[in-house]
Amino acid sequence: QVQLAESGGGLVQAGGSLRLSCAASGRAFSSYTMGWFRQAPGKEREFVAAINWNSGVTHYADSVKGRFTISRDNAKNTVYLGMNSLKPEDTGIYYCAGCKILAIPTGPDHYDTWGQGTQVTVSS
Repeated sequence: QVQLAESGGGLVQAGGSLRLSCAASGRAFSSYTMGWFRQAPGKEREFVAAINWNSGVTHYADSVKGRFTISRDNAKNTVYLGMNSLKPEDTGIYYCAGCKILAIPTGPDHYDTWGQGTQVTVSS
């Protein structure tokens, strides 16, 4: 059974940094696109960043471009989200997700495998 497990969330002051990890298990993800989404209270889940596992091609939401970096470690089957210059509006539950669509979709409905989420809170 495929499983994704996020870690690395926490409380940080505005301007600070965090790195989230998503460990994948259960199958080979070389043909997958892996994405990060976030959801703030009362808001819809929104796309943050994604990476094609095989090619390394990435895509970012405009709101995080230049501040966040998505990467993967093939040997560890792990995807990372490095977050710098964090803002209070980055607060939310961050989810890792996977899908077999190589064109890096940004809609959450295209992703069929999800982790349980990790909380990120940025204080002002």
